[in-house]
Amino acid sequence: MLSRTLKCPQLQFNVSTILGFSANKITSSARKLSNLHRSQKPHQQLLLKFQRPLSIQTHAPDTKYVSASGDGTPDFMALFPDIVRELTEEIRSLKADEAASWNEKALEYNAIGGKKSRAFLAISTYKNLVKPEELTPENLQLLHYLAWCIEMLQCFFLILDDIVDDSITRRGQLCWHKKNDVGIIAVNDAMMIENGIYALLRKHFRHLDCYVDLLELFHKITFITTSGQSMDNIYANKKVTDFNIDKYNVISDTKTGYYSFYFPVAVAFHLAGVKNKAVFEESKTILLEMSNLFQVQDDFIDCFGDSDISGKIGTDIQDNKASWLAVMCMQKASPAQKEIMEECYGQKDAEKVARVKKLYKELDLINHYHAYEERKYNDIKMKIQQASNDVPKDAFLSLLNKFYKRQV
Repeated sequence: MLSRTLKCPQLQFNVSTILGFSANKITSSARKLSNLHRSQKPHQQLLLKFQRPLSIQTHAPDTKYVSASGDGTPDFMALFPDIVRELTEEIRSLKADEAASWNEKALEYNAIGGKKSRAFLAISTYKNLVKPEELTPENLQLLHYLAWCIEMLQCFFLILDDIVDDSITRRGQLCWHKKNDVGIIAVNDAMMIENGIYALLRKHFRHLDCYVDLLELFHKITFITTSGQSMDNIYANKKVTDFNIDKYNVISDTKTGYYSFYFPVAVAFHLAGVKNKAVFEESKTILLEMSNLFQVQDDFIDCFGDSDISGKIGTDIQDNKASWLAVMCMQKASPAQKEIMEECYGQKDAEKVARVKKLYKELDLINHYHAYEERKYNDIKMKIQQASNDVPKDAFLSLLNKFYKRQV
């Protein structure tokens, strides 16, 4: 699958690595890496050179996709063996040799695979913020260390999330905690991977002015995201009558918005030496708005999307998710219709699921969604246009256009 590159005066984003869509496919070279994971040593795998970066669909209507290149993917991937080695040596210095070997195994199993979307967003942002002469081998290596720290934080979240959800597979393989020799010890493994981030930051960034800012950012994003995950878990066990738009927006921002949209850009800002707090705040506001629209689209597609296009069958109704559609339904429903929601929402029975979808249609939520999407798009577009010149406005506008009216 081809990818598309956003080109603008301030930033050039490889959109194929910015957003995570469920229907995305990894390029053939990335599949080769994944297939080799079980047969070759990880250090050998990661030295393979990619022909092109990992890609995802941009979902822009009636638009041809153009392959992007030159994003430094091979150099980024090739750094991983050094990261494993450094962390292994760090633990061995404590004379905890068995723990060092186990952490190496956990890293190599969990960090390989996935779209690396947040890492590549940080890389793309930094490369287009700084002057060409600043893209020295030393600075690029620092950038790649940061990108891997972002991916290690993702590993931390995913391992724990899989345990909470009792998931079976992740990234095409058995979840780490489901392996016979792992089990609940995966909780400690996740903590070791997370704390490895700070060992790497201390070793490679302590001499830089941005060190403290990076430490605070990683800690803040971790706290925000775990708070969002907690909210999502809590509301999945609440009654549909407890759902409301304020809580929906909180969950959207804290669970996804900060971590997936704002975090990689902020990391790049710090490394590039951006000091203007207004740039961070304006960018955060815009990116969280984009994330909210993206989440609403996800909720709509989960219920009314074409599975032949999206590649998945939604289960938000069965899983009792505090989705945008459920929230809107409870806002517009009559007392009798609310009783239907209380009886049918969060149930696995196919007839009850169908009744909820019928109620959504009776309340005209499909048209309500399309009107909301257009209004939200225009609001975000206006905020971008009114932002200060130091905010990468062209890049944000291009990114917004890529997922406006998406179907997957």
